[in-house]
Amino acid sequence: MSLTYGTGRGKAHVSNSAPRADHLPLNQSFGTYRSKAGMTASQRSSTTPGAGASTDGAQSFIPKFTPDAAGMQQMLDAWTQAWRSAMDAAQQSGMPQWGQAAQPGAFWQGLANGAANAAPNPAQAAFNAAMNPAAMRSALGAFEGFKLPSASIEPSRLQHLQAEYSRDALELLREASAASPKAPELKDRRFNADAWKATPAYAFTAAWYLLNARYLHEMVDAIDTDVKTRERIRFAVQQWTAAASPSNFLALNPDAQHALLESHGESLRQGVMNLLGDMSRGKISQTDESRFVVGRNLANTEGSVVFENALFQLIQYKPRTATVRERPLLLVPPCINKYYILDLQPENSLVAYALEQGQQVFLVSWHNGDASIIHKGWDDYIEEGVLTAIETTRSISGREQINTLGFCVGGTLLATALSVAAARGEHPAASMTLLTTMLDFSDTGVLDVFIDEAHVQMREQTIGGKNGSKPGLMRGVEFANTFSFLRPNDLVWNYVVDNYLKGRTPAAFDLLYWNSDSTSLPGPMYAWYLRNTYLENKLREPGALTVCGEEVDLSRVDVPTFIYGSREDHIVPWRSAYASVPLLSGPLKFVLGASGHIAGVINPASKNKRSYWSVEADAKQLPGEADDWFAAAEEKPGSWWPTWVEWLDQFGGKKVKPRAQPGSAEFPEIEPAPGRYVQQRD
Repeated sequence: MSLTYGTGRGKAHVSNSAPRADHLPLNQSFGTYRSKAGMTASQRSSTTPGAGASTDGAQSFIPKFTPDAAGMQQMLDAWTQAWRSAMDAAQQSGMPQWGQAAQPGAFWQGLANGAANAAPNPAQAAFNAAMNPAAMRSALGAFEGFKLPSASIEPSRLQHLQAEYSRDALELLREASAASPKAPELKDRRFNADAWKATPAYAFTAAWYLLNARYLHEMVDAIDTDVKTRERIRFAVQQWTAAASPSNFLALNPDAQHALLESHGESLRQGVMNLLGDMSRGKISQTDESRFVVGRNLANTEGSVVFENALFQLIQYKPRTATVRERPLLLVPPCINKYYILDLQPENSLVAYALEQGQQVFLVSWHNGDASIIHKGWDDYIEEGVLTAIETTRSISGREQINTLGFCVGGTLLATALSVAAARGEHPAASMTLLTTMLDFSDTGVLDVFIDEAHVQMREQTIGGKNGSKPGLMRGVEFANTFSFLRPNDLVWNYVVDNYLKGRTPAAFDLLYWNSDSTSLPGPMYAWYLRNTYLENKLREPGALTVCGEEVDLSRVDVPTFIYGSREDHIVPWRSAYASVPLLSGPLKFVLGASGHIAGVINPASKNKRSYWSVEADAKQLPGEADDWFAAAEEKPGSWWPTWVEWLDQFGGKKVKPRAQPGSAEFPEIEPAPGRYVQQRD
């Protein structure tokens, strides 16, 4: 019998449950944002942030635990007892000790026979103890005094898992203890290098890790508890198993050791320099940032800044066709990132594509939060932000109505703004496009593990200005670190290995440069957003919120709306994007793209990659359930961009000659695009 070792994770699939980390693809050919990043790193080849980072990893959402001195001592005692229990259980169960072996299989032969006469190595003993399920179960007893959510595994299912684990572990030991052991097959890209296969000891170490990691994830699947608790446990196990991979340690990574010898130590020296540099920046380098300059080879579509206030600059782009649609298109990007995700480079710029299709394009470039806007709230982003941008675009173009597009949080802001305008008897939009946007926050995907009342209160009190406290900033680096730790193997640990253990410089990748160019938000705005959307989900309820003095009712937004979701999106699950359908009143079209939150949206038509799903004949009313829509949809190859432009042209009005100069007498050009705001670094 021969075993193949991997994490046991399958391809992402469409289900009614919240996204699960173990069901998301590690590196799929259709190229999600996450997998593209992973492939880029693997071609060139994030420890926890160092000094300068205000949080560690995914802490931008995680509630802070700050007990008194007695509580801290109790927690420390619990952790100490947990480690003692783990090590005791490891020793009693005959866990191996790393020692020198005369034969390649001698170490594993000793493990199979229960031998304990090899020279001990504390690091290996700790590694084995950490990955030993029996030891971990014993260690959990130290925390019985704390009030933790109830969770259990049905005994028969646990016995079944234990039996499977024992069977696979024994088979692995038998293979390892053979006279001439053959390296096991490792179906995990972290162990793809030939060095892992060349020495059976390393290969079996990786196989042992993968077996234990798979078992831990299967145990999470078997836990009987509420969904939120299970997903939080899953997230914690995902972080633990990702960090514990032998590939992350120089002593256990033969590929990194080979680089050390080949470079005569230079890889280690350069790796330490990379680590020190990242510690000073507070985040892990995911791309060669020296290769990109905003305004030169990113965000370089020609245009002019024609308006600015404290919250944003408005960019008007230079037309590229002899005639343009008379109604302009206003783009509202997310305020938690820089706008140029929509204008990366000429070949993958949605802005450039819209211009080439004869659209007049305006775009909101948000101000990177600093002390000057630290007091701004959600109402300000609606009134001084989106509504002001709409009114300015209308004034410059001379049109009573314009077409609008919102991406992610930008879509949430846009829909709220149009609802406020409707409550005032104003209807400035001829159409609305929502890209990976949530209006109904019932299922917020993997981000839900970070949201609860305690965390939201903490944010309100520390940066939200609650009860007269001084407002603060939600730092952009916290957003960046959080989103990276949603995919720890692809966006954290592969860079630890590549940058620090192997001393390499990451490959130049425009999308990851944008991802690292984070944006801060005013605390009051961020705290309002957390409470009223992610926590309490009030935006979907007519009249539950008052914004800018008006009751918000999304059903008042009766304009034709194009809704886009990405099938593998872990930030805005595609069913959550579809959940906007029953909230809006106008004619609706829904399109589902392949790939993830970013790569699904930024899918240039010229590259003819991936695919999308749509219903050919637009029904007057879309099905109420996302799965019913999907059953009727047809998959089509290539980009969804042409389908969107064809839909948008219906509301663009007649074709006219473009104006010779940007702006107007009231709103003259201030400076060339991309403007100052986007170039302000966090």
